[in-house]
Amino acid sequence: MTQDRDIIIAGAGAAGLSAAQYAARSNLNTLVIEEMASGGQALIIDRLENYPGFPEPINGYEFAVKMETQAKKFGADFINASIQSIKKENTLFTVLTNSGQFKARVVIVATGAKHKTLDVPGEKEYAGKGVSYCATCDGPFFKNKKMLVVGGGDAACDESMFLAKLSAKIILIHRRDRFRAQKALAQRVLNNPNIEVRFNTELKQISGDTQVTEVKLFRNDQNSTYKEDIAVVFVFIGSIPQTAIVPDASLNEEGYIITNNKMETNIPGLYAVGDVRATPFRQLVVAASEGAIAAHASSRYIDALRGQAYE
Repeated sequence: MTQDRDIIIAGAGAAGLSAAQYAARSNLNTLVIEEMASGGQALIIDRLENYPGFPEPINGYEFAVKMETQAKKFGADFINASIQSIKKENTLFTVLTNSGQFKARVVIVATGAKHKTLDVPGEKEYAGKGVSYCATCDGPFFKNKKMLVVGGGDAACDESMFLAKLSAKIILIHRRDRFRAQKALAQRVLNNPNIEVRFNTELKQISGDTQVTEVKLFRNDQNSTYKEDIAVVFVFIGSIPQTAIVPDASLNEEGYIITNNKMETNIPGLYAVGDVRATPFRQLVVAASEGAIAAHASSRYIDALRGQAYE
């Protein structure tokens, strides 16, 4: 099946849903293609309390449903399909999926990034129940409680510093004998009295009842295992941006898509938003803002293609 669209949005997380709403509201023929369910990373959030306009916490699933409903209300179409490739010829993109082929003047890539996981027992079971991949999102729920952070890079150190403002009981473990983070950042962590750093230590198991209560840790330099009471586990061992469908887009050294402040990539008509994009702060509100910017810029780009640019 081939169908011409003004805009195709690849991915239906907060960034893609926001782009869909703004694009459809601008009277652009908009199609959102999502492999799984709308919501992206928001679906694992149990209590979303820092999104503007929601003074009472809302769960991520309900938040995503509201965003999708709003986009559909303005006329955006949605299909569940897996995108296999995106190619541009002249001024049209061809998006090949397992449900057919679609053409559009603009493609907004909102495919996100997948958190790397430890794949230890209990990690998957307690995701959103004391296992988290976002300190800013979930840290405030565990003020003054003992928190475990796993990782040795910039993200782990940065997030530990943030968490140390919420509790004096932060334990940061890393499986090697030194951090791979920038030296200045690593030193700030080592100097922080609220952070206890344990090198040569690995997380082997996460346990609890309805929430995380305990972890099993392994000292690889002593070949010893022990248990410790913990209220929450934060895992920061990296993310994998989902960029395979746009191999010609420029990426930074970490593999994220580079854009300008209009969310434009190096390919005219191709935009990137949300966690797949190189950005200094990954939050739902930021992703939603980027989606709105991309839709607005896309509208102007399409006007120019039609010879209707507003000078």
